[in-house]
Amino acid sequence: MTTIGNPDHRDSGLVFPPGFVLGSATAAFQIEGAADEDGRGPSIWDTFSHTPGKVWNGDTGDVACDHYHRWEQDLDLMVDLGLDAYRFSIAWPRIQPTGRGPANPAGLDFYGRLVDGLLERGIKPVATLYHWDLPQTLEDEGGWAVRSTAEAFADYATIVGEALGDRIDTWTTLNEPWCSAYLGYGQGGHAPGRTEPAAALAAVHHLNLAHGLGLQALRAASTGDPDYSVTLNFHVLRGVGDGAAEATRRIDALANRAFTGPMLRGSYPEDLLADTASVTDWSFVRDGDLATVHQPIDVLGINYYSTTTVQLWDGRSERQGHDGHKASAGTAWPGSDGVVEFVAQPGPHTAMGWNIAPEALEELLLDLHAQFPDQPLMVTENGAAFDDVVGPDGSIADVERIDYLRRHFTAAHRALEAGVDLRGYFVWSLLDNFEWGYGYAKRFGIVRVDFDTLERTPKDSATWFRELTATRHLP
Repeated sequence: MTTIGNPDHRDSGLVFPPGFVLGSATAAFQIEGAADEDGRGPSIWDTFSHTPGKVWNGDTGDVACDHYHRWEQDLDLMVDLGLDAYRFSIAWPRIQPTGRGPANPAGLDFYGRLVDGLLERGIKPVATLYHWDLPQTLEDEGGWAVRSTAEAFADYATIVGEALGDRIDTWTTLNEPWCSAYLGYGQGGHAPGRTEPAAALAAVHHLNLAHGLGLQALRAASTGDPDYSVTLNFHVLRGVGDGAAEATRRIDALANRAFTGPMLRGSYPEDLLADTASVTDWSFVRDGDLATVHQPIDVLGINYYSTTTVQLWDGRSERQGHDGHKASAGTAWPGSDGVVEFVAQPGPHTAMGWNIAPEALEELLLDLHAQFPDQPLMVTENGAAFDDVVGPDGSIADVERIDYLRRHFTAAHRALEAGVDLRGYFVWSLLDNFEWGYGYAKRFGIVRVDFDTLERTPKDSATWFRELTATRHLP
């Protein structure tokens, strides 16, 4: 018997329909290692992580989970977990070491073996072209703040599309361009670590343009029948105080509509342009760009972890910066820095300090369905970092992660029941990995990685997920 409407999102008796994709996800820089093997060039994250003080404990992605050498073992883990699909990213500098020129055969061969291995095991390959590892040479030429990077991305998409487009189930152009633009070029907490508000907004547009150019290139090059997508990390906003509506409007424009506007509607929101007029005149948007960006996609990827609470700053009190990211000299909010402040949210929290709010995932899915009723959706990342403890017998009883996943899967099921065209759900992450600025200090995996021995150990959450994939019934 199904229990509907529990306020804590712990409904029982939920069954996911046939065809609903249950998968897990990773990213190349976070797991592959082999940083200088087989012709791979340096990325901005190689440079950033090797810069003292940028990453916790001086951690780098040089070895990570060593997936580059252990991929077959990892694919067998996926079979054991019963995954329908595996979402991974392709390292641009492994394909084009400098971001330009002919393909590196060894790089293409690695991903060819990976894709073939997935298909042999009955797992759908879901490939992301860009998960933040920009070739350093392109950054030296201006990075995402300049138009030529988007043009280079189209050439890269053509190479990969020609090589793998007969076997990929779903292509994703970009993962979380919000992070690439605002954290990389504005706030500075992510590679390349720049704190230039105007460059961050230019990066927003050039990432949007890369998405459009990449779609065109993939469609022209792929000989199979893949789906095409992009993955965005949506900010689910809570406003407080007298100016709550204005605070949420401003942040929604920067965080959400700066991408959904051009990608799904064909224009930038007028209020976004007005809010940021003191930072840039948006002259980098050329005639025809928005038509290039605005193309149909088969599925919109959604990454969700927590909510964000904002209020208008009163101009007197010390500003708060609880936007879920490390403190920095820069800002991820050009045009609204000094106008909006971010308020600490009540717990419970994950080890990242992010609040646990499954109801907001349901709200987000319903809201996107209302805005874009004909657009199929996919949860491409959801998961949580906790301070896992290895028991005396080697087991990892990660009950908090299981509860987190159960409640968020419940939220997704409620959205399905309400009529949302939700196609699937990818748990982040398959493996503990390099968690960007936090190095190896934060563990998101349903499989533990011992970073000394690189041994993989499925956690209790992996056993829980295996039961879900086997029965389609929420444990």
